[in-house]
Amino acid sequence: MVDRMFKKSYQSGGKYVSVHLRFEEDMVAFSCCEYDGGEEEKREMDIARERSWRGKFRRRGRVIRPGANRVDGKCPLTPLEVGMMLRGMGFDNTTSVYVAAGKIYKAEKYMAPLKQMFPRLETKDTLATPEELSPFKGHSSRLAALDYTVCLHSEVFVTTQGGNFPHFLMGHRRYLYGGHAKTIKPDKRKLAVLFDNPKIRWEDFKRQMRDMLRHSDQKGIELRKPSGSLYTFPMPDCMCKQAEARTENSNTTRRL
Repeated sequence: MVDRMFKKSYQSGGKYVSVHLRFEEDMVAFSCCEYDGGEEEKREMDIARERSWRGKFRRRGRVIRPGANRVDGKCPLTPLEVGMMLRGMGFDNTTSVYVAAGKIYKAEKYMAPLKQMFPRLETKDTLATPEELSPFKGHSSRLAALDYTVCLHSEVFVTTQGGNFPHFLMGHRRYLYGGHAKTIKPDKRKLAVLFDNPKIRWEDFKRQMRDMLRHSDQKGIELRKPSGSLYTFPMPDCMCKQAEARTENSNTTRRL
């Protein structure tokens, strides 16, 4: 699948962008955010929440505030919002994009604008045949492993929501590529303000996105802070000192 993605990215020299898109029904339901589905969406989300988390969201005193969740950056980005963000950051319609995701909520409706903006969009279902995927069907971890592998070797990885998948992936890419793998972790609080501003001009939006790209393009070997995830920052704080020691020993040996 990685080789096929390289070949499909011939216009960009085999380089592609991978996006971890968390817009599955369970994620939308758990976030308690509202989109543009009206009463039908609310009814579907209530059913999904009750099916997966019986009674959790109906406990006494539990108040759901979708607007507050969005302002606080807790709402999953829609495929349209992801597309607008990437186009604003400078990725054009020749960019090859791999989308890692489960079953997208109302995919036919929500994925259409993203596919229109990025016609060179691929998923595991387009890269592999149904026969090749059949041993993985019904096993969510195996399917996630396929997504993980294709994302691992992308030129740029875009994470749109927290969770183990992006944390492991960011740490793995740091370890494999000597700290030089590009990762975009957007500021969703800022994005919510920009997306909800009906008066913002495209040029102003692009300027904000380029600025966000500069701040979120996480690369380089970073030492883990005490509160940081070991998975995201897998390199022990002493590793850089060990590397320096090996270099010094090697230089000393050559001089001898």
